[in-house]
Amino acid sequence: MVEFDFSGTVIEWRGPAPYYFIALPDWVAEQIGVVARAVSYGWGVIPVEATTGRTSWTTSLFPRDGGYLLPVKAAVRDAEKIAVNHVVEVTFRIRGM
Repeated sequence: MVEFDFSGTVIEWRGPAPYYFIALPDWVAEQIGVVARAVSYGWGVIPVEATTGRTSWTTSLFPRDGGYLLPVKAAVRDAEKIAVNHVVEVTFRIRGM
């Protein structure tokens, strides 16, 4: 199982509704890039299970500007009291490996 631990800052992207993400550090994105084709299920997204604090969730990494963004669901932000610009510790595992 491939697992990564890192810290990142929560950012907001405004579209039709606001979305919240954590940009993966370059070193993580580079390692993900090695297995991306084997684990992506389309459009370059990669299924993962992520954990921050005591909360875990399933989601998919989104490719963006040569890196990846980890979506942070509202239920996770609420449970862990996470807001924009907070730096959080994250662990995630690629599903399907």
